[in-house]
Amino acid sequence: SRIARAYGATVTPHMYVIDATGTLVYKGGIDSIPSADPADIPKATQYVRVALDDVLAGKPVAQASTRPYGCSLKYPRGST
Repeated sequence: SRIARAYGATVTPHMYVIDATGTLVYKGGIDSIPSADPADIPKATQYVRVALDDVLAGKPVAQASTRPYGCSLKYPRGST
């Protein structure tokens, strides 16, 4: 819970890419289509894959933040 709160996670999965210097360079959804249908995967923009490719190429992440989707997180009472 502490890590999720520290990064501002609101849903699961809420994806994060952190570069080699420890800098948060991407946060948001895994892809552009909020669907559980495997047939949607090829049609979606793969945000995490694109962010990782940018980082590995030494470029700034073009889209550093997107809307995450998934099941909302419920934090235990008193967790920080």
